[in-house]
Amino acid sequence: MSVAISTGNEGLDLILTGGLPARRLYLLEGAPGSGKTTLALQFLREGIKQGEKALYITLSETKEELSEVAASHGFDISEFDIFEFSSASDVLGDGREQSILHPWEMELGETIRLIQEEVDRVQPKRVVFDSLSEMRLLSQDPLRYRRQVLALKQFFSGRDTTVILVDDMSGNTSDRDAHLHSLCHGVITLERLTLDFGAARRRLQVQKLRGVDFIAGYHDFNIRKGGLHVYPRLIAATHHTDFTGEMIASGIKELDDLFGGGPMRGTSTLVTGPAGSGKTTVALQYLHAACERGEPSTVYEFDERIGTLLTRAKAFNLDLQKFIDNGTLLIQQVDPAEISPGEFASRVRREVEDRGSRMIVIDSLNGYMAAMPQEQQLLLQMHELLSYLSHNGVVTFLVNPQHGLVGTMSTSLNISYVADTVVLLRFFEAEGRVRKAISVLKNRGGMHEDAIRELRVDRGGLRIGEPLSQFRGVLTGTPEYLGSKDPLMENRRNDA
Repeated sequence: MSVAISTGNEGLDLILTGGLPARRLYLLEGAPGSGKTTLALQFLREGIKQGEKALYITLSETKEELSEVAASHGFDISEFDIFEFSSASDVLGDGREQSILHPWEMELGETIRLIQEEVDRVQPKRVVFDSLSEMRLLSQDPLRYRRQVLALKQFFSGRDTTVILVDDMSGNTSDRDAHLHSLCHGVITLERLTLDFGAARRRLQVQKLRGVDFIAGYHDFNIRKGGLHVYPRLIAATHHTDFTGEMIASGIKELDDLFGGGPMRGTSTLVTGPAGSGKTTVALQYLHAACERGEPSTVYEFDERIGTLLTRAKAFNLDLQKFIDNGTLLIQQVDPAEISPGEFASRVRREVEDRGSRMIVIDSLNGYMAAMPQEQQLLLQMHELLSYLSHNGVVTFLVNPQHGLVGTMSTSLNISYVADTVVLLRFFEAEGRVRKAISVLKNRGGMHEDAIRELRVDRGGLRIGEPLSQFRGVLTGTPEYLGSKDPLMENRRNDA
């Protein structure tokens, strides 16, 4: 069995479970602009780092164009050999002048022969051939093209050389795809997707890799300075850390009592309700308590500015800035139009594995949903992410705004079945005031209080009232008062 060699891309190596088997022929395909050249350069540069000779054969780009692409990533193409057909006489000598033409004029057989002579001269261990579309144009006949590509494969067979053939998928015929895919030991496909709004999304998949149990499916990636940043699809079952499933306290006994003692480690809590009902404040109360205990925590803020969040939290007697200053708390502003779900999952994973984050707050799911318009895929991604966090003993809070203010609420994202605990907040009217109610609808971690209590958030912080046992229809927003005892928080101390 061939030894696996690194592609020069950490994320892709993880997908390939180590790298590409050496001394084989691979196909790297994708539309123009999908990142093929950048990935090919990373592959060759890795060979140079390992002390290997590398050769870049280009039919479609000049050395100057290739140099510009490399320079944008901080690469130096002088590290490896480059063979371009527009200046083949400079490489092979003036004796070839009469037979050296531009790629669109040269006979295919002559092209293949020149490639073979250059490989014999350099003796590289890594070769990138860019691109097959030029050979396809030169052949003018599908059968002849297939024979020459097969001849190219046979030429490298038995050599200590790993070859990547780059194809821009021009022509896009099923016959072409089937032929190339069957010919190569492995196939990697890059895609560039243009959304209705926001940055273009890129993803890759390994369509085949003989003898390797790679991670199948689509994997998000983007192109930044330094090359392709690939985010392998998260598989929760492959990540597990032993932990104790203890209850997590908020510092407010009445709030913890609603949970039956508090959320358990390794569980996710969905806090849902209309805008302004106190969802974020409930999550921040548990976050503040975790930071007080010295537990690293992270907030992903999709909707609200960080400065506004900190100011609002301080007004409710939750000073988060001190935890940011000492490194216990990290708040990341996330732009859903600029981030893919795969990159977001990668960020969360780094927080858990590198910084040891023990509590994650996602505010809100509407912002996360904007990062992936397909709801079915969103639920699958979120389920895998929550499973991963659960396996690592992380307490997760998900803030989910609902449409409307009073009466019947609705949401465009039905994720309540994914969460372990669901906390419902509602507005209701009583004695001429708009009030807030809180209740726990489910708790997989154990028993929970089924009462509906009044919730107040003021200068004294978050407070929980007595069960609203004297009211009927609180969750409708227009309750009916039935009793003689007033359970409302009118005369409680610290009332604003």
